[in-house]
Amino acid sequence: MFPVEDDEKRNELRAGFDQAAEAYQRTRPVLPPGLFDDLTHVAGLGRGDRVAEIGCGTGQATVPLAERGLAVTAVELGASLAAVARRRLAAFPSARVITSSFEDWEPEGAPFDAVTAFCSLHWIEPRLRYRKPAGLLRPGSALCVAGCPWARPAGGERFWTGVQQDYRAVGYTGDPPPPPEQIGPWHFPAEATAFFEEVASLRYPFSVVYSAEDYLAILATQSGTHALGETLSAEFLSRVHDRLESLKMSQLTVTFVALLTIGRRRSTDPAS
Repeated sequence: MFPVEDDEKRNELRAGFDQAAEAYQRTRPVLPPGLFDDLTHVAGLGRGDRVAEIGCGTGQATVPLAERGLAVTAVELGASLAAVARRRLAAFPSARVITSSFEDWEPEGAPFDAVTAFCSLHWIEPRLRYRKPAGLLRPGSALCVAGCPWARPAGGERFWTGVQQDYRAVGYTGDPPPPPEQIGPWHFPAEATAFFEEVASLRYPFSVVYSAEDYLAILATQSGTHALGETLSAEFLSRVHDRLESLKMSQLTVTFVALLTIGRRRSTDPAS
């Protein structure tokens, strides 16, 4: 949801997710069913409608979309991630996965009924981030953008307070997550408004219980961990592992706030 504007850093980090496709599939949270129900309703989608998905990963959102009868063309940069997504979508003949960057992908056929981006739009080159989705859509159809920021769990367990020391020790950038009630809806930025009129901005707090092993695995798949480099990321994960061990925590609950923002394609193109 939050742009990474440095081209070299963006390309390096977004390629890193492909390094552990199975761990990514096992640990990345699936967004709540209500989000997908609202998406199809607000976007006016029905069975058989054509949807383009930007950066599908291993299909965490592609599968729920396909289960709702949508014909999804998912574009995924990582070959390993795309392979897992194809395996998971084998039961849905109307869904397919293209291995390509979204920027280089050249779609065929009629305009799509919707374009979706789940935790992926901020990885797209800025000049194409809204222009290219708009070019795939007929006027009035929808761009649906979802994100899943982490939130501070209720109760303030000792682990969540102490683990901030591990982040600081390795220079992990960013602030500790706020409580879920402080994470508000996300809105389209100014550069999107030439192409899209925002029609909905919704939020869905939810929690996932992870084993200690899977919690470390999801940390390992985060772009912020990749950005540390091999040595510091290994130190960071070791520190968190030792903290879990010292607290005898075999599992923990992680809180997220899923965000969904939908815009309607405007009838005019600012470039025309």
